[in-house]
Amino acid sequence: MSTASTTEHPMVETRHQTQLLTLLRDEGPMSRVELGERLELPRARVGAEVARLAEVGLVETAGPSASRGGRRSTLVRLAGDLRVLSVDVGATSVGVALTDASCEVLVHTVEDCDVRQGPHVVLKRIAALAEKIREEAPGKLIAAGIGLPGPVSFAEGMAVAPPIMPGWDRFSVRDHLGGLLGCPVTVDNDVNSMALGERHAGVARSTDDLVFVKIGTGIGCGIVLGGKVYRGVAGTAGDIGHIRLDDYGPTCACGETGCLEAYFGGAALARDGLTLARSGRSAYLADVVADRGAITAADVGRAAAFGGTGAVNLIRDGGRRLGQVVASLVSFVNPGMVVIGGGVAQLGHQLLAEIRSSVYRRSLPLATGNLPIVLSELGDTAGVIGAAWSATDRAFTLSS
Repeated sequence: MSTASTTEHPMVETRHQTQLLTLLRDEGPMSRVELGERLELPRARVGAEVARLAEVGLVETAGPSASRGGRRSTLVRLAGDLRVLSVDVGATSVGVALTDASCEVLVHTVEDCDVRQGPHVVLKRIAALAEKIREEAPGKLIAAGIGLPGPVSFAEGMAVAPPIMPGWDRFSVRDHLGGLLGCPVTVDNDVNSMALGERHAGVARSTDDLVFVKIGTGIGCGIVLGGKVYRGVAGTAGDIGHIRLDDYGPTCACGETGCLEAYFGGAALARDGLTLARSGRSAYLADVVADRGAITAADVGRAAAFGGTGAVNLIRDGGRRLGQVVASLVSFVNPGMVVIGGGVAQLGHQLLAEIRSSVYRRSLPLATGNLPIVLSELGDTAGVIGAAWSATDRAFTLSS
């Protein structure tokens, strides 16, 4: 049984239906009376819209509501059999999840996957994983969302000149994956997806203005303003990994020198950790190289946890440089929260303390007086939750 063959596309016909579905996703089941009050619609209109949405399988009744005096009305909720596929592509791994229409994760799997294999190989693998996890939580697939580790044209559904993704430049991910899955697909930068995930389900829940910094193989930033992702004109807003800190610094994957990402991030930490091992300044990392022949950022973190001075200094230097850039963002955007996530964020509170120190020292007191700088609590589900959110936004939008 192919994934696409069981896919259905309920149609949204009016702006009020979009508002109603979005409200049920964001706030859960409601009575028709509550829906009418929130949407400022007469009861008859709400009843007609709910009836139509029930007819196409997007909503269903969910038992009686709490009494408000008089006869108790019936709750309306998003249909329980609706499914959204969400994908988080990293440089070296891919996460695929199935959520319900409220973006609650039902099944989630993460596998090693090299993005440099190119779009055909990676997207085919994603489609195979999708088919596998759909068997665990069957239902009607209404949409899919995918986050990619590079600059993305959100409007066109494709990556544009991504530094670490050979073969992906202007490849129509939206159309190709949509053909494999048989449903509408939204494509975004992975950090934007993670920022959305934190905004709706993580530590930044209900924070309308936030900055999410991902430290993975590279470094990126998602900016949420007024509850919506700010992408900029071409979709490259938040690309802080390629802010130049030094004209004569190390060479970056983008071809320039001295970028933040070239100093700090998974690839940079692994490079500098290898130097520590070969120079004899870290016995722990030297043992890792002897055993495996390579070093990862996680190895540097473990060396630091064991008290290795060289590894501790690498993390401190990286945190200080990242804090320098985040301080500029804080002064410019004045967010309500800064969230640090991604694989390298697992270095934890030693890294966080350095970032905080740098930001609080460099930014205006008015901007940082009540500014939490915290680690993500969602871990590797932030990206798939955010991708699901983007996908439902599209699925619940008036069909053209």
